Amino acid sequence: MPLTLHLHPLSSYCHKVLIALYELNVPFVPKILNLGDAEERRRYYALWPIGQMPLLVDEEAGVTVPESSIIIDYLNRRYDGRLLPVEPAEALEVRAQDRFFDLHVHSPMQKFAADLLRPADSRDPFGVAEATRKLATAYDFIESRLEGRAWAAGHSFSMADCAAAPALFYAESRVSFGDRPNLTAYLDRLKARPSYARVLQEAAPYFHLVPR
Repeated sequence: MPLTLHLHPLSSYCHKVLIALYELNVPFVPKILNLGDAEERRRYYALWPIGQMPLLVDEEAGVTVPESSIIIDYLNRRYDGRLLPVEPAEALEVRAQDRFFDLHVHSPMQKFAADLLRPADSRDPFGVAEATRKLATAYDFIESRLEGRAWAAGHSFSMADCAAAPALFYAESRVSFGDRPNLTAYLDRLKARPSYARVLQEAAPYFHLVPR
């Protein structure tokens, strides 16, 4: 029985897991969520009371897995993947970079859309300015670390790159990379990767819904 991934086609964290699924060639059923529908929302919250996406359900194993990094770790183990190295020090580097992209690119990037969804009189210009500053700091760090590297944690595509791709794709549309050639080239490589190119193609019909 194939896995079920509960997702939204615009969610950057859902994109992160979709990249991993396509990298590992794992069959799954996508379940696009409409949490604006009361009954669908009730059913989803019964599965995962926190209500965040994505959520992986492996009925064959009797396992429900939340949180993007944990889902990828689970998939990598279950399907004998190479998104996390076997060698402990290398695996630690991948995990560290995965957390960096989630905490220091994903999180401030999401501030922009969240602010635009607020009523006009409840906007948070200070928070947006702070998110802009945080992204610039993260960009500088990534630019330096990418010197001589093809991928986030070295020369092999990994879970860290699954995290980096959607985070940087959306972030660059809010705060330009500017004069950071390593970062620009890295995002180009990510977008050219067949797994992420497929994710972007599938999301394209929904991009007009992204708040601007």
